[in-house]
Amino acid sequence: MHTLKATLRDAQQRGVAIGHFNVSDLVLLKAVFSAAQELKVAVIVGASEGERSFMGVGQIAALVKSLREEYDAPIFLNADHTHSLASAEEVARAGFDSIVFDRSSLPFEENVRQTKEAVAVLKAIHPEMLVEGEIGDIGSGSEIHDAMPDPSKGLTRPEEARQFVTETGIDILAPAVGTLHGMSRSMLQGESRKHLDIERIAAIRKAAGVPLTLHGGSGTDDADFRRAIAAGIGIIHINTELRVAWRRSLESSLASRPDDVVPYKILPPVVDAVKDVVTSRLQLFSQPAVAERVA
Repeated sequence: MHTLKATLRDAQQRGVAIGHFNVSDLVLLKAVFSAAQELKVAVIVGASEGERSFMGVGQIAALVKSLREEYDAPIFLNADHTHSLASAEEVARAGFDSIVFDRSSLPFEENVRQTKEAVAVLKAIHPEMLVEGEIGDIGSGSEIHDAMPDPSKGLTRPEEARQFVTETGIDILAPAVGTLHGMSRSMLQGESRKHLDIERIAAIRKAAGVPLTLHGGSGTDDADFRRAIAAGIGIIHINTELRVAWRRSLESSLASRPDDVVPYKILPPVVDAVKDVVTSRLQLFSQPAVAERVA
């Protein structure tokens, strides 16, 4: 049986990253899983509190478990951006592989206190669950912005990363290193890209001593992704790009079939469009970056 801990360790040793893609319906899940299967790579399915509320905690857990068992596939389920201990306990009991326990909006000391408490509680319920904590400001929500906010205001410092990991006991750290959730309209048109603070990533990885997750990856420069993986990023979150592909392809499919009311005839082009995005990202993330690795 595949475990996320072992899969993440293997990815880091090979100089690659695991793609994390949020889903909120079966169309997105089918697209993510199909892309990973064809490329024969591991993948993480993310479900935020809002997405879990829509799909059902037990239901998304059962769907991912069925795919993993039927196909013996390294597909894992993450409870993305979870803001309360009660919600965290629910996903631990449901058997999620990991969780982002996000109290980054709180003062640092309170974030430490609540995250440390969550680690103890969740490990008691589900010892194999990986717990991710977050520090810094990466915004919230997959919004389309007229212009992206300044990402440099809430960047994570290596020394606070070391303290946070040491005091909380988390397995994975999500730092702020130049990305924010969402995309700008110019990014949607391919006119601009997000850029990362690679030196900061390397310093944080060295100080923290645990794998790092890059949140808000949609719209990031491809070369920056490669350098970030070499510097220590182990998981990369993509969400907005999938949602944009989902909406655009759904609108196109509906327009091309104005009299059709059969979902399984309307939705296949949507699966294909989202799958194309996932495939392109997984291909990029799975290219070994050993030669570029930052010590």
